[in-house]
Amino acid sequence: TSPGFVVRITQSGLDYAHQQGIAILEKELAQLKLPDISGDFRIRHVGKVHYEISRLDLRSFNLPYSRISLVPNVGLQVSISNAFAEVDGNWRVKIYFIRDHGSFDLKVENVYIKINLKLGSNAAGKPTIDTSDCSTRISKVRVHFWGKFGWLYNLFYGAVESRFRNILESKVCENVVTSVRSELQPYLQTLPVTARIDDKAGIDYSLVAPPTATAQSLDVDLKGEFFSLAHRSTVPFPPLALAFPPDHDRMVYFGASSYFFNTAGFAYHAAGALVFEITDSMIPKDTGFHLNTSTFSAFIPQLEKMYPDMPMKFRLSAPSAPFLNIGPGGLLFKPVVDIQAYAILPSSSLAPLFLLSLTSNVSAVIDVKSGHIVGNLTTGRYGVKALFLPPLSAPQVRMLQSLMNTIASLTLLPRLNERLAEGFPLPLPDRIQLSNILVRFHQ
Repeated sequence: TSPGFVVRITQSGLDYAHQQGIAILEKELAQLKLPDISGDFRIRHVGKVHYEISRLDLRSFNLPYSRISLVPNVGLQVSISNAFAEVDGNWRVKIYFIRDHGSFDLKVENVYIKINLKLGSNAAGKPTIDTSDCSTRISKVRVHFWGKFGWLYNLFYGAVESRFRNILESKVCENVVTSVRSELQPYLQTLPVTARIDDKAGIDYSLVAPPTATAQSLDVDLKGEFFSLAHRSTVPFPPLALAFPPDHDRMVYFGASSYFFNTAGFAYHAAGALVFEITDSMIPKDTGFHLNTSTFSAFIPQLEKMYPDMPMKFRLSAPSAPFLNIGPGGLLFKPVVDIQAYAILPSSSLAPLFLLSLTSNVSAVIDVKSGHIVGNLTTGRYGVKALFLPPLSAPQVRMLQSLMNTIASLTLLPRLNERLAEGFPLPLPDRIQLSNILVRFHQ
């Protein structure tokens, strides 16, 4: 399925995320629990030596050099080099009747860690991440023992050093796997794959395919589809292939196709939300006219005779969902709005008067604020077509068009722009804020 919405994370975006992740991993590794070590070995001309290493305390684990790399068609790789750690603890040794004990300091240097991360998606369309491979190599372990008999330390230094090396190498990767599953995976799950917008509609941001790694970016294809909360029906048009521009200068890119916006119109139309009512109370006082039969009798004289000086109501509705196009100049569409005019009788019941069809070229300005796509509509001159209206002369038609232009501009457009100013949420995980935002339009 072609996506209606694409998220692209570039190398600089991954580098920033990597900085945050390494800081967390460093804290996790510093909390490693190391087991006590004990063992026996035999030394020629000396006999059996028994040693115990206990109360191991990992004071720090530092990851000074690391980088994240894109592995095309595979995922991500994190490489850590020149890491180092410090451990202290107690030791005890027994050789025949000789016993000694003391403390020690241990420094682990030149630690190299390589982590391969596999990206995917689950049945709910949420992104997943797991460790596909992890390896740790320790080049140097230095131990300094404190005690009475210096000659004893050298007897079991080699055994302790190799045991420490093996334990740390396995423990580091165990911790990495645990951290990815307990920290990174739950964080990715905070990506909202469905977002409720209001009481009418929501957005489906579920993944249509696992994230794809290329040489320059990580691309995530999302459904990008609005839907009616009351009744989700199949969208009657397919998403077109989205040719994402080859930009990689910024940390993250969001690409919304015309399918994304057109499903919004379809969802709101299906939910019955594209219906607006206009009454005289909504007409600004300084316009100089009122929404009543006296005003419209100027070009429909019989209104004043049939319904003298009665207030009117307009019910505006879209006969079909508006369909827009995106080009380098922005968003453009030409919606059709049916206008049913009523007289409001003294009994508050409605008497139908006439039916008009209103069209106009509409352009939209798009921006992003506080993680939401916001918009603002501007319209050209409205065209008015009579669907059910007494025959009118040319001057009367021009008067009617001028009046409908004024009413729509003063009432309908502000209501639409007020709703668009609230915006629609972007698919962002927790605690992400966007800055230095640039909006561009492409064919």
